[in-house]
Amino acid sequence: MNKKENKRTVRIESLLKILALMLLDSLTILVAMTASLWIRFDFSFIAIEPAFLESIADYLIINLAVTLTLNGIFHLYTSLWRFASINELRNIVCAVALSALLQEIGMYLLSLPVPRSYPFMYALLLLILTGANRYSYRILHIVRYRYGAGRNQRPIRTMIVGAGAAGYMIVKEMKTSKHLNRVIPCIIDDNPKKKKTYLCGIPVVGSRDYIPEAVEKYHIEEIVVAIPTLGGEEQKRLLNICQQTACRIKILPGIYQMVNEEVDVSMLRDVQIEDLLGRDPVQLDMSDVRKHITGKVILVTGGGGSIGSEICRQVAMYHPERLIILDIYENNAYDIQNELKEKFPELDLVVLIGSVRNERRIEAVFREYRPEVVYHAAAHKHVPLMEESPNEAIKNNVLGTYLVAKMADRYHARKMVLISTDKAVRPTNIMGASKRICELILQSFAQRSETVYSAVRFGNVLGSNGSVIPLFRKQIEHGGPVTVTHPDIIRYFMTIPEAVSLVLQCGASATGGEIFILDMGEPVRIADLARKMIRLSGHIPDQDIKIVYTGLRPGEKLYEELLIDEKNLKPTRNGKIYVAQLNPVDGEAIKEKVEMLVHAAFAEAEDIREKVQELVPEYTIRPDNPQMEAAVTEETGAEV
Repeated sequence: MNKKENKRTVRIESLLKILALMLLDSLTILVAMTASLWIRFDFSFIAIEPAFLESIADYLIINLAVTLTLNGIFHLYTSLWRFASINELRNIVCAVALSALLQEIGMYLLSLPVPRSYPFMYALLLLILTGANRYSYRILHIVRYRYGAGRNQRPIRTMIVGAGAAGYMIVKEMKTSKHLNRVIPCIIDDNPKKKKTYLCGIPVVGSRDYIPEAVEKYHIEEIVVAIPTLGGEEQKRLLNICQQTACRIKILPGIYQMVNEEVDVSMLRDVQIEDLLGRDPVQLDMSDVRKHITGKVILVTGGGGSIGSEICRQVAMYHPERLIILDIYENNAYDIQNELKEKFPELDLVVLIGSVRNERRIEAVFREYRPEVVYHAAAHKHVPLMEESPNEAIKNNVLGTYLVAKMADRYHARKMVLISTDKAVRPTNIMGASKRICELILQSFAQRSETVYSAVRFGNVLGSNGSVIPLFRKQIEHGGPVTVTHPDIIRYFMTIPEAVSLVLQCGASATGGEIFILDMGEPVRIADLARKMIRLSGHIPDQDIKIVYTGLRPGEKLYEELLIDEKNLKPTRNGKIYVAQLNPVDGEAIKEKVEMLVHAAFAEAEDIREKVQELVPEYTIRPDNPQMEAAVTEETGAEV
């Protein structure tokens, strides 16, 4: 059947449904008119005066036409009665009331006598009969589900957390849908006034502290958190309580600001590790960001990577004049190109393949497109891999940053923002040291160029390519073990969208030479992270899936640092964003040492670490000892 025939079939079926309802309503109207007299005369047709019967017979056609028209006006033929609610009941009441009123007026004008009680009896009977017609489908659907399909398999015992509007919508759909095999024994809500009350016949049994006890008492298998207005910290605390149980946990995302506050079960999703580590999002000055991007030519190096691609997504929302993506890895570039074309068809998008190590390629890009704002996210980022190939870290990170900064100056870009890392603070690995050199390069350019240079330093981002989260997921899918390098290793975490929002905000407010730092909150112990992910997968840590400590690897710390010296921090208007006030650098000396360092890297110098240390004296060269401080492979947000 082709599309045209299918549409015709749907139209015919809809028309037949409407005609069937109109026929049913016609019969209902006739019954209501006749029964009104029958009831008035003590349930005896013989006692009804002939004049009254003649009146309703004479007015029947008019009443049918008027009432059926009113039913159409109030959508009684086009509503989905399977989901009928208070709105549909209101429409029925309005249609019936107007039908009774107009009938009374019509009979009066036509001098058709009826008993004084007739209009009220008619209105009541018509309301009952019309409502029964419309709501019977929903009632039959519920009965069929509860006593038919619902008996085919044991329902999942589900507890709802949140007795508000969202919780009500979730409960209502779970109780009525034939596709949701759920039974809800109890509801949790923190409002003490709601305790011992009922929502849709289900008791509210206590606050969040009662969740573990309620799970045991009511044999709960699944917990649904239906409080989309929770902030990040509050959500984390609530989910940590839920995690004390062995239940599967689902959550309603914070998307409650929608038309008519409609909430659907399809919005529920499994709890992710990001939810358990969630913080309240950083508040941004969107007017500054918009002014910074709208109508500008934007270049994103490493635009196909985890951070780079998210920069592209968020930049595209602010309507730049043109967005240029430069990446060495064509598959990533192709993916983000297709995504942006679909989401932003009006976007002037240019996707280029090239390496930031290629000076001629970088200059050609700047010469042709003249970018006004540059986000430099291209870099090698994996600490253990760079420890094995230190010269590559210098070639890509240091030379790449130097060339992009040089071209930004030469072709008069307004701003350049470097994606840096917490590993640049007192580095113990070549990757962190190379990023610290990148910061020094930007500081040196900032002291002599009209271009505004800045760097954004933050910790690990959740879900980045090669990060610990996908690694743990893969290990859990294979039944374990989950490998952690050290039981005490900790890291700071943030989500990719939050990190990129920070980058955009900092880029907008930069005046030159700043290193922006985010207050990333409390650090997370990686071993605890592994246990939480195992629980989220429905397993018990150290029983179903083992956690194995593999030993420390060279080049990484147990504890990452975001700040060089807290006394040198300067707050910004944001409140959670700070600026590190660093000492001025000798631009000429930096340039000379960088050139020598890059030359040594291309010569595959074996003492490259010692040469790096000349530029970064705080860099600690670790011996090649697998038991030194290390962590699972973590990401800084930069991408190749």
